[in-house]
Formats: sequence, structure tokens, C-alpha cells
Amino acid sequence: MARDLAFDVTGKRVTVAGAARSGLAAAELLARRGAHVTLSDTRSEAPETEPLTRLGVQLELGGHRTQTFTTADLIVLSPGVPPEQAAVQAARGGGVPVIAEIELASRWLLGRVVAITGTKGKSTTTALTGRMLEAAGFKVTVGGNIGAPLSAQVGDSTPDTFHVVEASSFQLEQIDTFHPWIAVMLNFSPDHLDRHPDVDAYAAAKARIFENQDAGDFAVVNADDPAVLAIARRGRAAMRPFARASSIDHGTVVEDGWIVNRTRDATERLVPLEAIHLLGPHLVYDVMAAATVGAIAGAAPTAMTAAVNTFRGLEHAMELVADVRGVRFVNDSKATNVEAALRSIESFDRDLVPIIGGRFKGGDLRLLREPLKARARAVVAIGEARPLVRDALADLIDVHDANTFGDAIERAYTLAKPSGVVLLAPACASFDMFRDYAERGRRFKEEVKRISVRER
Repeated sequence: MARDLAFDVTGKRVTVAGAARSGLAAAELLARRGAHVTLSDTRSEAPETEPLTRLGVQLELGGHRTQTFTTADLIVLSPGVPPEQAAVQAARGGGVPVIAEIELASRWLLGRVVAITGTKGKSTTTALTGRMLEAAGFKVTVGGNIGAPLSAQVGDSTPDTFHVVEASSFQLEQIDTFHPWIAVMLNFSPDHLDRHPDVDAYAAAKARIFENQDAGDFAVVNADDPAVLAIARRGRAAMRPFARASSIDHGTVVEDGWIVNRTRDATERLVPLEAIHLLGPHLVYDVMAAATVGAIAGAAPTAMTAAVNTFRGLEHAMELVADVRGVRFVNDSKATNVEAALRSIESFDRDLVPIIGGRFKGGDLRLLREPLKARARAVVAIGEARPLVRDALADLIDVHDANTFGDAIERAYTLAKPSGVVLLAPACASFDMFRDYAERGRRFKEEVKRISVRER
């Protein structure tokens, strides 16, 4: 993709909404490019802003002031700021352009973008894709919704750089010209219905990953997911499917113990299944998606295999924490929606005690009924969603309410003895009890460590 030479913010008044990672990076980038920047946040305090004030960035904390937005020449939204926010809507109504942070950054990138979205598996696939391309000798940056925001990568962008970007629906809904060379959609199921008005709006936001692609680009899509295929068919890019269950005559499939690239004329082995050391068979899809990107980019199969062989997954994503007297503890705090929790649960055969709950984001918890009936001893319910968990599951399986997170883990441990699995797969956001899923996952590991020390 080419830099947008016409895009210049010198002397422009730019308001950045949201002082989390993406907002901080956008404000710094804009200030260094000559803009007069105001960083606005609803919080009364924002950490790590001193370097920005030295660059001349004005801080506006304690609420979004409408005048700051309506008098701006441009507004840049962090992913956590809803576009329906009153000050943002007032500015948009007055003709002020509103764009996402990844849209801003992409206009100054020199390298090509590999953008990865989906309801489940984005972070794992993004990280693994970056490792594959690095192992193959390419210059790579990895970030977006994980790691470094895209705005923080602009300074290192060169024409031969691959920018591997995790793109959430919150980021994609405010793009304009964002143009991935390779766009990946892993799967689709209802999520974030606490933010998006309905499933159609969520799907429309996800679909935007394809909208600026043309015939010279690639859409890497899960052919086992009908919703993904329906979304991707609206685009103009060359389709590169991957599938385990569906029969496809070209694309990435599993054959004779290998992930292979199948064409109408030949089959190329990419990665042996035995090189995958991730907990959960559903994660094979993430490896297949990453390998498909690697094949398009020209990565050697040996390099891709080496990257997979050394990859043990991400923190808080099907992370094996400990084995305490025969009970395994698995941290899948990133399973913040029903589909993700379902895949986690299906990764185990029996004697499972999942911890489910938090702030519900939508979806159907009843989808967990049959998988739990076949695998679980009981469920421990936490957070605001406890009544919803009980209503959905209690007539089929024992549901135990826990008043605190520590109590939930202790109770699950007792229920899982002597040889079961305690699985943190909340199917919900963490914001009723924690700052984010990462804090929830770290707390889980701290509680498990405490139990482990006590049980020695």
C-alpha cells in the first residue's frame, strides 16, 4: 500500500478521544507531524501523558467537552470510545471528519498491511503470523489491538515492511481508506452487543476489513464458517480459503497429518500438525490462517514450521497455568464471548469445571448446554452474569454461585478434585470486576499460585 501523500495535519486542530494505548500513540504521532493536538478522556487522570505534554499536546480530562470536538479539523477515535458518544456525534453532525486510530496510522505507512479479524483467535493468529514472517526473513511489525498500536509503528515503516495488525470491530467501524494487502477473517459469531446495536451492525463493522481491497489483494477466510464466506464474498480481493471440515479444491487444508496448500495442480506441505503445541484443537484454525498468509507472502515452509514449533501460545489464551495435585488450571480469560468459551470447553473430554461470568456482551449462553453436559462436573458462576448463567444452565448441570473471584477458584478446585480441569472461560467481559481480561487472567494465576503453595 502507498502512503497518502495528500494527507497533511500540519497546523490542523486534531482531537484524539481516549487516552489508552491507541490514543496515546495517535496523539504523539499527530504532534510529531505538526498538528495542534488535544487528548480528551472521560477519566480524571491519565497515566503516561507527560511525554505528550512536552510535545505540546493539550490534555482534557474528566469528560469529552463538545466544543473541543465541534471546533476540531479532525477527530481520531481510540477503539474504546463509542462513536455514538455525544461530543463525537455533535462534531460529525457539523461536518468534522471522524476516523479510527488505525485509519490515521495507515495513511502514513510505507509497507503492506496484513489485517486479521474474527470473533475468536485474532491475537493468537496475529502473533503467530508475525513470527512466521520474521522466521522467513521479512521485516515485520506486529500490533494493532495487541502490542504496539499501529500509530507507534509509522516511524519504522519502510516499503518492504509487513505490518501485521489485529483489527477489532471497534477499530474497523471508523475506517475510510484502510487498505490491507491481506485481510483475514477467522470466524464470526455474535459479540460486543453491549456496544454494537445488533448482530448486523457487528457484522457490518467486521466486513469493512475487505471493503477497500481490490483484485490485487487477498482475502483469507474460514471456509468452514458460512457467515465468514457470506461476508467475504462482497469484497473484490482474491479469495484464499482455509478449511478442516469442508471439502475445497484449492486453499489451505489438513491432509495426511500436514497443513497443506492445495491448488488444482499440486499440493504443497506447509506445517506438520505435530509441530503445533497449542492447547485446544480449535487453535489449529489459527495456525492454518497464519500459514495461508505465510504462503501468500512467500515464506518458506521450513520457516513457518520453525515458528509454529517454538510457539506456545499467548498469555490468557488457553494457557496451562499449573497442575496442583492432579487438577489442571487453564487460563482462557480472553474467551470473552460465548463462541470463544464454547471452543475452550470443547477442548476437554471430561471432568471439567469452568468458571463462567462477568459482564455479559450478548449471545446465547444456552449454546454451552450440551458441551457442558458431556464434559463438565459443574459450573462456577461469577460476576454480574451469574443470574444469566444460572438461567441458561442450572436445569442441566450444577451451577455454583461465587461471591468473589478467589472463592470461585477455590470452589472450582474442590469440585475438580482429584483429576479434573479448572477452566477460566468466562464468555463475558471482565469490566464488572477487573480493568480488562488481562487483569482477570493475572489474578487467576495469582490465586492458582497461592493454592499451589498451600497444597505442597
